[in-house]
Amino acid sequence: MNSQRRPDVTLTQLRYFVEAATFLSMTRAAERLMVAQSAISSSISQLENQIGTPLFIRQRSRGLVLTAAGEQMLRDTRSVLAHLGDVLDAARGHEDAVRGRVRLASFITLTPFLLPRLISDVGQAYPELEIDVVEVRPDTVRTALRDGSSELALCYDLGIADDLDCEVLATYAPHVVLPPDHRLAGAPAIALRDLADDPMVLLDLPVSRDYFLAMFTAAGITPTVRYRTGSYEAVRGLVARGHGFSILNQLPASDVTYDGGRVVTVPIADDVVPLSVVLASLKGVQSTARVRAVATRIRATFAA
Repeated sequence: MNSQRRPDVTLTQLRYFVEAATFLSMTRAAERLMVAQSAISSSISQLENQIGTPLFIRQRSRGLVLTAAGEQMLRDTRSVLAHLGDVLDAARGHEDAVRGRVRLASFITLTPFLLPRLISDVGQAYPELEIDVVEVRPDTVRTALRDGSSELALCYDLGIADDLDCEVLATYAPHVVLPPDHRLAGAPAIALRDLADDPMVLLDLPVSRDYFLAMFTAAGITPTVRYRTGSYEAVRGLVARGHGFSILNQLPASDVTYDGGRVVTVPIADDVVPLSVVLASLKGVQSTARVRAVATRIRATFAA
């Protein structure tokens, strides 16, 4: 039998650790928790001594850096503290109550289409539940879920890692975006080859750019990219002013751009790959009542 005792870790130590790890700063953790910085530092040092491994690398120039053990500890501790809230609610006889915060990562081009309504829906259904939204790019979704900064992610099925569980919520076909006076603006559908001589405005985000350019590669042409931007609305604004065409998936409710221009959207005649919007979470992580409630409202938002 192993006679070695398990470390006597307190909830205060775990909470202090999570705050310091979230901000990578004991000073900011102390300010947020309204305690002395020395209390944070002492508590984390005791925690490291008790578990027998360093959780941070202390660097004067960069502040705190999580070790590999610290990264794993952060993910697991966030899960423990989240489930503790469910346990206490059940003990108080409020097992049906949903309260607290859920950290949701949202792909930046999806945020304006979905998040305002979602947050309103959640607020009406669960007044004591709040959503902290972190906007991410396709290449940072996995990181946000793995490091525990997000519990759920709303994103496209682009570059999805094997360690994520993904539920398809909706699928959107790409379409051509044109200025109203373009020669093809009235066409029922457009073949990509018909745009070979036109300049292109590319939505230039990691992984996304590869998705758009691959359509032209499959059609045997190379587009002339005149402008690149990571802003969805900047793409529409440039197209509206006649600076080129673009390819996008989401369709805004209005064809008017921020600066008062207009765009026209036309289906693509080629056999192109659509994009699915997925609800992603890290495999093997048990969801809390809060996370399940938000996931339910997300499904309802798409169903509507």
